[in-house]
Amino acid sequence: MAFNIAIDGPAGAGKSTIAKRVSGELGFVYVDTGAMYRAIGLYCVMNNIDISDESAVVGELENIDVDLKYIDGVQCVLLNGENVNGLIRTEEVSRAASVVSGYAPVRTYLVSKQQQIAKNTDLLMDGRDIGTVVLPEAPLKIYLTASSEERGKRRYLQLREKGEECDLAEIIKDIEERDYRDMHRENSPLKQADDAVLIDSSFMTIDEVVAEILRLVEERR
Repeated sequence: MAFNIAIDGPAGAGKSTIAKRVSGELGFVYVDTGAMYRAIGLYCVMNNIDISDESAVVGELENIDVDLKYIDGVQCVLLNGENVNGLIRTEEVSRAASVVSGYAPVRTYLVSKQQQIAKNTDLLMDGRDIGTVVLPEAPLKIYLTASSEERGKRRYLQLREKGEECDLAEIIKDIEERDYRDMHRENSPLKQADDAVLIDSSFMTIDEVVAEILRLVEERR
């Protein structure tokens, strides 16, 4: 039987970084569900779809195919057959993904894909509703969080390292607004599953978080 690990938490908590490290240590497949929503957000941006118009976004789903494939050991997000890894990490696409992920048909479309992947695969999946909706029976669920200030600082440093001009206060404000949208949306809001282990990484290193999750895996297996 497949062993699934669910990691949920707000934007900028380090879910993807931690998930990649842990899955690598365990030899598990890593599934970045947020990247799948980003792909739909990217499609809307590229095709000038009004993301605030739910019917317009949902009407495009029949024209959208999102898939995950591992190419040379790297998880690639395919949008209509094209690898869009290099296009889905912009702030514009992040905002679009946050909006479209609130629409029930969008979530239904991607959740079914995610559940199919998990059925027969040892994997670690991260997102906003993995432990509550996508993998409610996962033997290990983690809710990974950090203060909005700390998450803002991390994002600020990432952007500065890329040579991008940015404003820390604006980034923190954007994170807090995204938290509110994610936690108050009608469909699958971000929340800690009742049986999830809370890890606050505000004052923890990546190595410390990874070590704690690996310890929890040993307990549950």
